[in-house]
Amino acid sequence: MSEITPDVVAEHGLSPEEYERILAAMGRAPNLVELGIFSVMWSEHCSYKSSRLHLKKLPTEAPWVIQGPGENAGVIDIGDGKAAIFKMESHNHPSYIEPYQGAATGVGGILRDVFTMGARPVANMNALRFGEPDSPKMRHLINGVVAGIGGYGNCVGVPTVGGETNFHRAYNGNILVNAMTVGVADTDKIFYSAATGVGNPIVYVGSKTGRDGIHGATMASTDFEEDSDAKRPTVQVGDPFTEKLLIEACLELMATDAIVAIQDMGAAGLTSSSVEMATNGETGLRLNMDKVPQREEGMTPYEMMLSESQERMLMVLKPGKEAMAEAIFKKWELDFAVIGEVTDTGRMILEWKGDIVCDIPLGPLADDAPEYDRPYLETPKPEPLADEPESDDPLVDLEKLLGTPSLASRRWIWEQYDHQVGADTVQAPGGDAAVVRVHGSRKALGITTDCTPRYCFAEPVEGGKQAIAEAYRNLSAVGAKPLAVTNCLNFANPERPEIMGQFVGCLEGMGEACRALDFPIVSGNVSLYNESKATGGGSAILPTPAIGGVGIIDDWRKTATIAFKEAGEAIMLVGEPCHHLGQSVWLKELHDREEGQAPHVDLALESRHGEFIRDCIAEGRVSAVHDISDGGMLVAVAEMALAGGVGAELNLSRFKEKSLARLLFGEDQGRYLVTTDDPHALFLAAKEAGVALEPMGHTNVSQSLSIEGDGSVSLEALRSAHEGWLPSLMSGEI
Repeated sequence: MSEITPDVVAEHGLSPEEYERILAAMGRAPNLVELGIFSVMWSEHCSYKSSRLHLKKLPTEAPWVIQGPGENAGVIDIGDGKAAIFKMESHNHPSYIEPYQGAATGVGGILRDVFTMGARPVANMNALRFGEPDSPKMRHLINGVVAGIGGYGNCVGVPTVGGETNFHRAYNGNILVNAMTVGVADTDKIFYSAATGVGNPIVYVGSKTGRDGIHGATMASTDFEEDSDAKRPTVQVGDPFTEKLLIEACLELMATDAIVAIQDMGAAGLTSSSVEMATNGETGLRLNMDKVPQREEGMTPYEMMLSESQERMLMVLKPGKEAMAEAIFKKWELDFAVIGEVTDTGRMILEWKGDIVCDIPLGPLADDAPEYDRPYLETPKPEPLADEPESDDPLVDLEKLLGTPSLASRRWIWEQYDHQVGADTVQAPGGDAAVVRVHGSRKALGITTDCTPRYCFAEPVEGGKQAIAEAYRNLSAVGAKPLAVTNCLNFANPERPEIMGQFVGCLEGMGEACRALDFPIVSGNVSLYNESKATGGGSAILPTPAIGGVGIIDDWRKTATIAFKEAGEAIMLVGEPCHHLGQSVWLKELHDREEGQAPHVDLALESRHGEFIRDCIAEGRVSAVHDISDGGMLVAVAEMALAGGVGAELNLSRFKEKSLARLLFGEDQGRYLVTTDDPHALFLAAKEAGVALEPMGHTNVSQSLSIEGDGSVSLEALRSAHEGWLPSLMSGEI
C-alpha cells in the first residue's frame, strides 16, 4: 500500500494535529485504507467537529418527540398510532459541480434517510439558493438542479410539494441545494440503526458499489478552489428507478421481524453506515470486502469503503432470516449479500483476499472524533437605517418588485415537479405551506421550508429567531399546529472567526425561538465551508440556516389558502401596522441598499398570533390567510389577489401620518393578512385573544389592486410581471 506521507495526510483533509491523534488512537501508523476511513469519519460533513459543541444547545425534546437528533431522521407522534419521520440535508458542492446528478442524489439520499426508519415517504421539499441570475453558469445550474430534483422525485413516485428559491450574489460560486423528505410510519414499526447481537449477520442490499462519489464527504468539507470542475468524479450518480425498488423491498422486509438494525449508505458510504451502526449499538464489526457487490473490476478496499454509490443500504438481520430476506430483494431485482457479522470487539476489522487490511478501534472514529471550540467574533449590530427613502408611487413599486429575482413567481420551477403523485396533496406549491393528507385519514401534515439569509447576515441572533418564527407562521397560516423542526445549517468557513460568529449567533436565535414556540429540533444537517475562491478572493455565502417545519392538521378539510375567495370580504391585518424598513426586499431591489437592522422578532407575539390564526381557521372565521414576509403587506395583498383572481381596494386614509414605504413594504414580523365576511365577529375574537386587528380594505370585482385615492394597477399587469421573469431568464431573453 502507499506510504503515508504528510502530503497524503493533507490530501485526505486531515491536519497534522489530527494525524497525531490518529497515531495516538491506534498506537501505530495507519495504512491507506485506515487513513481513508479516518478522513471521511473526521470530515466536517460526518463528524460535525466545528459544530457539535453548539448543536448541543438546541432544544430537541417534547412529549410528542419519539426520536430526536442522532438517528437517520427525526420522529414525532402525530396520533392514531402514526408517526411523521423527516429530515433535511444538503448537497451543495456536488450540485455546483454537476447540477443534475448533485441535486438528484441529494433527493435520493434524503429519501433513504426517511424510509430507512420504516416510513413510506409522502412528500419532498427543497430549499435552493442561486447566485445572480446573469452570473456565469447560473442558468445552467438552475436548469440542472431543477431537472435533477424533478427527475428523481417524479420517477421515484414521491410528490415534491413545495420549497423556496432565492437569488443573491453571495451564492455565485457556491449554490445551496437542500432537500427534505417527510414520511409516515406506524409508531410500533420504527427502525433504528444500532447494531446489536454478537454474531448477527451484516447484510448489504441495493445497487452494486462503483467508484463514483469517492471522497464525496471530504470534498463537501472544504471550500472550492478554482478547479472545482476537476472534482466531478466525486459526484455520485443516482438511479431513481432502483430507489423505488429499494423502498418497496425495504418496506416489505420491515413488515417481518427480520431486521435488527438498518442504515442508509449516505455520505462516506459503507464506512459511515457500518461505523454508525456499530457505535450506536456499542458493538464491533467484521466485514469481508470480497463479498461486497461490485460494479467495476479490480476495486480495492479503500475504494469500496469510501465510495458513495447510490441506492445502497446496510442491515443487521436476526440469525436464520437471511434466506427470507434475500428472496425479497431478489424479487425486486436488487443485490443482496451477507458481508460480515456483529462482534463484541469494539473494533472495525476488514478482510480482503485473506488478509486483514483494516483494524481500527471504533471509539476514535465516531464518539471520540475531534470536537473544536472554534474562536468566534460576534457580528457587530448594524446601524439603524439612515436617509430612509419614501415610495412616490407604491403601485408602480409593487409592479416592479413582483418582477424582481427576490419576489418573482417560482412557478417555472415547481411546475416541473410532480406534486400530485400519491393523490394525497391537499395544497400544492405556491402557498405558505404544503398540506399532505395522512393517507386513509382526515389528518394532514403541514410542511414548509424557510429562512431569510439577509437577516441572518445583518443580525445572526435575530435572523436565527426569524427563520424558526417564519416556519411557525407559515404552518399556522394553513391551519397546522407546528410540532417540530429539521434544519440544514449552511455557512462558510468556520475557521474564520466572523463566520463562526454567524453560526453561533444563528443557533442562539434558533434555540430561543424553538423554546418559546415549543417547536423542537429533531433532525438536521450542518454544511460548512460554503465559499469559493473561483469567484475571486474568497466568496462566502450568506449565513443560511434553512428550516424545515412540520405541523399537524386534525381535519384536512379545515385548512386555509392564500387566495382571495370572493368580492365583498374585509381584508384585515393581524398585528400592528409596519414601522421597520431595514433589510427589506423593497430597499434591496428598488434602491440597491442592503442596509439597516433586521426586523425584531417578538416570540410571545408570534405564539399568540399563531394560535389565534389557527383557531380562526379551525372555526371557519376566515376565508383566506397569508403571512406577511418578503416585500411586506402590499406584496402579500397582491399575492392573495393573484392566487384567487379577485381584485381588492385598500383604504389607508387613517395612516396618512405614516411612511407609505414602511406601511406597505416594511417587513415587521408576526403579522398575517386574512379575509372574512364577518369582520365584527373577528374583532370580538381578536379582542378576547389579545390580538391587534386592523381593517385594511376589501376585496372587489375590479380585477385590479387599488389604493383609495392613490390609483390602481390591473391584476393582468401584476401577473405579467410576477410570472414572466423566471421563464424569460431561463429562455435567455434576459
